[in-house]
Amino acid sequence: MKIKTVAAAASVAFALLITGPTTAQEKKMETVAKNFEGAIPNIPGKSLIAVEVNYPAGAASPSHTHAKSAFIYAYVISGAIESKVNDGKTRIYRAGESWSEPPGATHSISRNASKTEPAKLLAVFVLDTNDNPLTTPLK
Repeated sequence: MKIKTVAAAASVAFALLITGPTTAQEKKMETVAKNFEGAIPNIPGKSLIAVEVNYPAGAASPSHTHAKSAFIYAYVISGAIESKVNDGKTRIYRAGESWSEPPGATHSISRNASKTEPAKLLAVFVLDTNDNPLTTPLK
């Protein structure tokens, strides 16, 4: 009986192991990790939040807006990011390049420009301290 239980558990673990990465790759979604958060001492009511956005090869973010008060500076750490903000041109930014987004902007395109290599960017938000959420997908 113990052998059947161990075999069944091993089969389930193996199935989860092979379906987990496949499912994540099929979704091709970015991951976001907070890098820094703090109040700006000499500007009452304002905070600075930095997030690292990792895009697997071929991954994209849905069209979105950010917190209404947020001014955003985005810096490409590695790879290449295709981006379009408001009515601006669609542009590819490579490692070492950057752009900004004014408060209330619509970010209609945000994706890894490569189908084979990952990309990473740092997004720095200056915003009202209690302005949430940072990102809202467009419907």
